[in-house]
Amino acid sequence: MESEDALLALSALAQTTRLDVFRLLMTHEPDGLAAGEVARRLAVPANTLSAHLAILVRAKLIVAARHSRSIVYRARPERLHALVGFLVEDCCGGHADLCSPPSAALPRRFPATHPLRKESPMPDRVFNVLFLCTGNTARSIMAESILRKDGAGRFRAFSAGSQPKGTVNPFALKVLAADGYPTDDLRSKSWSEFAAPDAPVMDFVFTVCDNAAGETCPVWPGQPMTAHWGIEDPAAATGNDVMVERAFVTALRYLKNRISVFTALPFDSLDRLALGNRLRDIGRMEGATGRKAELT
Repeated sequence: MESEDALLALSALAQTTRLDVFRLLMTHEPDGLAAGEVARRLAVPANTLSAHLAILVRAKLIVAARHSRSIVYRARPERLHALVGFLVEDCCGGHADLCSPPSAALPRRFPATHPLRKESPMPDRVFNVLFLCTGNTARSIMAESILRKDGAGRFRAFSAGSQPKGTVNPFALKVLAADGYPTDDLRSKSWSEFAAPDAPVMDFVFTVCDNAAGETCPVWPGQPMTAHWGIEDPAAATGNDVMVERAFVTALRYLKNRISVFTALPFDSLDRLALGNRLRDIGRMEGATGRKAELT
């Protein structure tokens, strides 16, 4: 990167809205976001946002492409890496490695011992995973039970709801038991239990219903990775008991497929950006609802 390009990039990022836009788009790589969605999420008027987007495009920090009727914007991580490389190239008498951040791929909030750092040894690491839904009566409960068995020894599974109903759907318990999954101690509970200071620190938090994905979640201790794995609510199925049970069996299959891919991920060889992309991909598997999988 040349000095002129570096100055252009730094100038583009030296403004609150543009910095927010760039950071938002970075969290949505590689899919990007439509301009209207960026405006909605950041509460920026469309005409104002358009001017900021043009500056970021001119600085080569983002790129625009037309998708149907929308203009979708994507961040260009390689430009950010080039900018950082330019800034530290001559650091410490030419020893740029002394100036490099602990990990170019992970936020600085993760200490060297954090389990999601690429360089951390992880063979014996047990990850805490929380599944969220609105009522915590069906999908999140089923996901908890599946991971409890299929991820035993490597994962600890939990579930909760933003507005828990206080009871577990009997069809969820029935199809879990029929497939050999544990149903002991499953209960409908509030997600506030896991936001408390003494709660287990989560490594991953997955929403499995669109309503919960759209709500403002608590601030989770430990700042876990999050993604949306939405599937249709089997409890909303209509008809006789056979038809309703069939919906629960389908939901169980979708969740099992997602969890099997998740537990097979090579966590020790993925940096945070790559892992986030894989988590979003899981959310797009068969049965995904209309809302796109997201990572924050």
